[in-house]
Amino acid sequence: MSWKTIIIEDEQLARQRLKRLLNNYSEIEIIAEAENGAQGLALINKHQPDLIFLDIEMPILNGFEMLAQLTENQPKVVFTTAYDQYAIKAFEEGSIDYLLKPIELERLDKTIAKLKQTNLAKPAIAIEDLLQQIKGKPTAKTLTVKLGDRILLIKFEDIVHIQAEDKYVFLHTADGKKHLTDYTLSTLEEKLPEDFLRIHRSDIINTNHITEIRRGFNGALVFVMSNGEKVTSSRSNSESLRQRFEI
Repeated sequence: MSWKTIIIEDEQLARQRLKRLLNNYSEIEIIAEAENGAQGLALINKHQPDLIFLDIEMPILNGFEMLAQLTENQPKVVFTTAYDQYAIKAFEEGSIDYLLKPIELERLDKTIAKLKQTNLAKPAIAIEDLLQQIKGKPTAKTLTVKLGDRILLIKFEDIVHIQAEDKYVFLHTADGKKHLTDYTLSTLEEKLPEDFLRIHRSDIINTNHITEIRRGFNGALVFVMSNGEKVTSSRSNSESLRQRFEI
């Protein structure tokens, strides 16, 4: 018996490490690799694997966004993550497994043993149920940012402004620093508490850091933030923002 397997991971070294570890198991037949969620989605639809090892934070589509687009032939999912405490409890309560990076062979042994005891013909938990579990557990208070071989935990309360620039998303913090993150703005809208407000397709602000609101061009609003930034809303959001701030 072998399980057709796809590895979906944006970091090349992490993919290589996982592939090397999985080569210890005769049950695992690695048929493809992807470096982002969009590639992973295409490969799953093409190859219809039994099993995928899926990173969470990836460009283009993250792991959750990719899973939400799967409609048929849903494989068994083993998540691989370097952090993201907010989701781990949900994985434990569902019977989908997760591996904390850097992955160790001893921990992988337990995953393979668990897979042997389950039916690979269908996922251990419906994807929509998993997503609902995660949405119902807003326990996170930080966002994670990769900095070389380190992972920084940025507190929500320290984030002033989140901005998309071309294909990248940056966190602007109260200390004047700017951090590159792998999250998409759409993912952050779901993840962040209600204090955070999307005022433009490229901008989310922390309303706790607004010091002044000014009238801008063509009915737009300009938000002056505690770190000195001025962030302009889109015209389409202006009316709802006026109602929100009663201006």
